[in-house]
Amino acid sequence: MREWWVQVGLLAVPLLAAYLHIPPPQLSPALHSWKSSGKFFTYKGLRIFYQDSVGVVGSPEIVVLLHGFPTSSYDWYKIWEGLTLRFHRVIALDFLGFGFSDKPRPHHYSMFEQASIVEALLRHLGLQNRRINLLSHDYGDTVAQELLYRYKQNRSGRLTIKSLCLSNGGIFPETHRPLLLQKLLKDGGVLSPILTRLMNFFVFSRGLTPVFGPYTRPSESELWDMWAGIRNNDGNLVIDSLLQYINQRKKFRRRWVGALASVTIPIHFIYGPLDPVNPYPEFLELYRKTLPRSTVSILNDHISHYPQLEDPMGFLNAYMGFINSF
Repeated sequence: MREWWVQVGLLAVPLLAAYLHIPPPQLSPALHSWKSSGKFFTYKGLRIFYQDSVGVVGSPEIVVLLHGFPTSSYDWYKIWEGLTLRFHRVIALDFLGFGFSDKPRPHHYSMFEQASIVEALLRHLGLQNRRINLLSHDYGDTVAQELLYRYKQNRSGRLTIKSLCLSNGGIFPETHRPLLLQKLLKDGGVLSPILTRLMNFFVFSRGLTPVFGPYTRPSESELWDMWAGIRNNDGNLVIDSLLQYINQRKKFRRRWVGALASVTIPIHFIYGPLDPVNPYPEFLELYRKTLPRSTVSILNDHISHYPQLEDPMGFLNAYMGFINSF
């Protein structure tokens, strides 16, 4: 019996080692093109990936796009061309720990640092004194809230925000419903590093697909693009560290919700109402109560947590309706 277990152990060890060191998937032609058309800048020794497209000639308008968890700036590719027809500059970045940006570990990832990276990018592009339209989703909503807080404090060198449009993000901790895997990873303690190493495409796709609507779920190739972005630079190994943003939202609720509640700039929310992470009607009722001055676009009933991917035309039309209203 002992010899049998020894043989199983000897076989399992190399299989497990191979599994844990499976190379990241190859980039699809579309994702490779996205990376090739982008650039990098350095923030405190860390490489940050960004896209910067010139659109309408002669327009002063600039829009900066802030993506969600656990994906990347590639989330915006379906509406990118449409935005370039309205704005002179369309800019997006991969936050630290996401996509093609560096993913240091160990590292204390925070919304404060991500907001500072956005500010550093605009300084790098020479746009620090320009009025910026912010368009955000999910994780990016909270980065936008921190940028808004800094803007409200009139701190020198901070972003000057012209307008803010949020979408399907957990801006209120009390109505946010994280997925089971997110709960396990953010509070897993010593188990978290093991869980992140054991994560694979199957686990990822099974976890992410339910946050899409039943008729708008991503194809397998689209899921592989998302997974390739996560696996780039071993990003799966920092997911537990990135997920501390959920705890940060609770700790700094007064700061970030307060910034929204006292806003004087035009603000809008684009909402996919089937979202299990920010469920209807609880989320929307609290949003309207807290931000009575904000306008809201509710997309079709079957649109869920990733409205810019599930209904790009509806999302783009809603955003253009807002941006053309002031």
